[in-house]
Amino acid sequence: MKLQDFLGKEEKWGFEAIAKDEELTRQIQILLIGLGLLEPPADAKFGPVTAAAIKKFQELKKIDEPDYIGAFTAKELIETKPDELPKPALKLGNDIASKIVKYMLAQNYQVFTGAKEYNIVYVEGIDGDWNLNSDTPNAFNDRRIVIEVVNGTPKIVDHWQATTEPGRYYTLNPMNPGGAARIKFGQYKAWAVGLHGNAERHEALVQVAPITVYRDFNKDYQRTGDKLDTGLFYVNQHWGYDAPSNDIKNASAGCLVGRMRQGHREFMSIIKQDRRYVANNDYVFYTTVIPGDDLLKKFPG
Repeated sequence: MKLQDFLGKEEKWGFEAIAKDEELTRQIQILLIGLGLLEPPADAKFGPVTAAAIKKFQELKKIDEPDYIGAFTAKELIETKPDELPKPALKLGNDIASKIVKYMLAQNYQVFTGAKEYNIVYVEGIDGDWNLNSDTPNAFNDRRIVIEVVNGTPKIVDHWQATTEPGRYYTLNPMNPGGAARIKFGQYKAWAVGLHGNAERHEALVQVAPITVYRDFNKDYQRTGDKLDTGLFYVNQHWGYDAPSNDIKNASAGCLVGRMRQGHREFMSIIKQDRRYVANNDYVFYTTVIPGDDLLKKFPG
């Protein structure tokens, strides 16, 4: 069955029927991915994430075909171009969650707006009161943040003290001859739930897809002038072994690290409630890393 077979007919396929047709499921997924409503791959497996994406499409296009696909949904899926799809309405204020979302939108980053779809964001050089700090090297002076958009309004689910940069130990003693890794600001779809560490192995988000880092060859704790390097570097999101706030010690060689064990457990507990992870435990999470000074320069007040 194909979507074209619905046109001009009274066919009505419920989600259970669609799930039994791999060809139809794959075609629907490919179109939803092209519209930005579903993340790849098109695996021909119809589950709650694909169902939610269809419902979102029907909602945006104001199609009254609840829990099934008929001629109207099929026609719109085939014909709708990405720039023709109405954008979900966001209610953005001047709070820190709204500022972060505004910044992400300005950078053309993905912002997930569905229920139980969490946005993982690290803001460098900012404290828990949302004021800038001096971003001193070798300190946990960044913020790990989880944001959920609830009825169009961005909300901070929780946030924790963190670092996005390697500490003194691995800056002076890099694991890579090119220099310690310092992640390039941006957004990456690159982390899945797994295990980090050897002596104190714990659940974490582990890198499973390439990211881009700067190599601090001159050991000046800066990105400026450093060479870019893209690949798999075991840049995981793990805990910082309760190291002091002002001394990363050997807790980071370039990973995205939440300082406290308990805070990290809280982080993992939240993101594992993401509906995409619940539907697929191999789900690969997006993570966004942004500079605090640029964030508050563009969106002050």
